Amino acid sequence: MSWDIVIGIETHVQLTTQTKIFSGAPTSFGMPANENACLVSLAYPGTLPVLNKEAVKKAIKFGLAVNADIAEHSVFARKNYFYPDLPKGYQISQFELPVVNNGFLTIGDNKKIRILRAHLEEDAGKSVHGILNNQTGIDLNRAGTPLLEIVTEPDMNSAQEAIAYAKKLHNLVQWIGVCDGNMQEGSFRCDVNVSVKPSGSDKLGTRREIKNLNSFRNMEQAINFEVNWQIEQLEDGNEIVQSTVLFNPDNGETRAMRSKEEANDYRYFPDPDLLPLKITQEDIDDIRLTLGQLPEESIKKLVEDFKLNDADASIITTNKQTYEFFQSLISEGLDPKITANWIVVNLFAKLNDNELSINQSPINKDQFVLLIRRIMDKTISNNAAKKIFDLLWDDPKVDVDQSIESLGLKQVSDASAILPLVQEVIAHNQAMVEQFKSGKDKAFNALVGQVMKLSKGKANPGQVSELLKGELDKV
Repeated sequence: MSWDIVIGIETHVQLTTQTKIFSGAPTSFGMPANENACLVSLAYPGTLPVLNKEAVKKAIKFGLAVNADIAEHSVFARKNYFYPDLPKGYQISQFELPVVNNGFLTIGDNKKIRILRAHLEEDAGKSVHGILNNQTGIDLNRAGTPLLEIVTEPDMNSAQEAIAYAKKLHNLVQWIGVCDGNMQEGSFRCDVNVSVKPSGSDKLGTRREIKNLNSFRNMEQAINFEVNWQIEQLEDGNEIVQSTVLFNPDNGETRAMRSKEEANDYRYFPDPDLLPLKITQEDIDDIRLTLGQLPEESIKKLVEDFKLNDADASIITTNKQTYEFFQSLISEGLDPKITANWIVVNLFAKLNDNELSINQSPINKDQFVLLIRRIMDKTISNNAAKKIFDLLWDDPKVDVDQSIESLGLKQVSDASAILPLVQEVIAHNQAMVEQFKSGKDKAFNALVGQVMKLSKGKANPGQVSELLKGELDKV
């Protein structure tokens, strides 16, 4: 029997405000336990929430970026449940009237992933296990941190589509400056709803929600395991029970944590301490002016202005820092295609291998500019540039020009120096010459390789090809 996979994602995006959503306590990460907890976070009697206007602005900014409707009237509600890290016994969130509705992001070949809603809420605290003789403590530093919960329709049909959506959302919220995107610190975490149904059926299957996935690798593994598990259960004649599950990255499996709550389990009602949120069209228009150029517009600009291919343009716009780095290099007069290729192929390979962001690269802009210039002016070949690049990565104080001289990497472009090498290769490789004459193009590349070898890699490959063609025409 064949099955269709159905996936929806709820993403908790921590907003980059300096203070919490309903108090003036700081949101800084990594402080000692409970350092950022305030009387509002601790739910002291008589304390009242005061809405952080900056959090609202960031929610609106996100809504505009995903072509959503911004509600001019929205309401905060109390979501009631008991948990040790929730001192009030309820979470202030939005339920029936969220601030953002009906947006979308596109992935792949222009597939639209509908965003049902994005609502503001406060984060809970954190349980810290295994302290003080294996006891559990409560850290309320995170309690009250502003979150935007972004909920999609069940529009994804594979782990690959889910990852594509999550990555695009991750890039977008960083690009527009509403979230730092740090998944290790919990700034961007996803709950993934997974179900399966017989292929072609209009009836959705029972979903299970995988909680708190904070890496794309874990998300992909969790979805694939959950899909296979659900299919096996159904094919064995068992029923799927709607539930919340956790993913264990150590064994790559999901396990049920509790039966899934419904909205009525939380007994939502409007928070009597907070007035309805009113957003004017003037507010929306003012925030729209701060939005700037979005990633998809930037891709189009790179393709149209610099003639980059779609793949390179997409990689350069993976995050705003990379895009701005590329633009800063081009402003120095560098060739866009050569520069893009070096960022995509060489720089990103090193960054990924070392799990670094582009802002953490040991090679600074000035060194990168000089290296590309030496390729452009044909002082060094691309292969020689890779050797200098590796030296720079290991020791940022390396001098590019001195290293070219000391390592003997300067490229030979003088035709009078290269021509004798070409003639020697032709004289000693008659079999290859005959193969080229009979129409085998690979033989030409092999002859170029022989000349480069004879020159110890110093000959300009373009010059070698030009001279070789001329000499072969005489044979």
